Amino acid sequence: MFVSLPPAARRPRPRRRAPRGAAFSLPELLVCVLLAGVVSAALVQALLLEIQASQRLGRLLRERQLGQRALELLRGELQQAGWAAGGQRVPAAAACPLAGRQVVLQLGTASGVVTYSLGPAPDAIWRGRVLMRCGPAYGLDGALAAAQPQHRVLLDAMAADGLGAEPRGPAGMLELRLRRELAPGQPLQQQLLLLAPFGG
Repeated sequence: MFVSLPPAARRPRPRRRAPRGAAFSLPELLVCVLLAGVVSAALVQALLLEIQASQRLGRLLRERQLGQRALELLRGELQQAGWAAGGQRVPAAAACPLAGRQVVLQLGTASGVVTYSLGPAPDAIWRGRVLMRCGPAYGLDGALAAAQPQHRVLLDAMAADGLGAEPRGPAGMLELRLRRELAPGQPLQQQLLLLAPFGG
């Protein structure tokens, strides 16, 4: 049995339109994508700058530690020295070839003379001027051994007046200072606040 529906029942139902403002138009979508790209690029740039700053700080801290270790070595050798002299008044000839470097400090120890010189690097791996030590090596017990003198680079990237050792206070006391140039416009100056006695 066939039942005929009234015309109103056969009409297709009208589609419901989405409320106005619930969808994005193409220009609005492009603006959103552009803004998201700009914000992402700014965040990436800030992150890269932060990484570079932390790397520079890490390098500076490592360089400070190296300088402090060199100053502590100098202080330890000064405390073992019977005499110390610097500049043009050095009483003994260096046991190692200087190759154009200038003697800045010389120490007389029971194991031999220790000479610190400042000048051109012996190899291209070093940065700029170097501070070199020529003198008896240390044994396994941590004491100076009377043996063939060794010539070693202590620090590189030294300033022209990289090592200063000036008399201070009573006789037999020196104040030690290191000046380095890690990069153009980036000087690094360190000094040993404790005066180093010698010849006691």
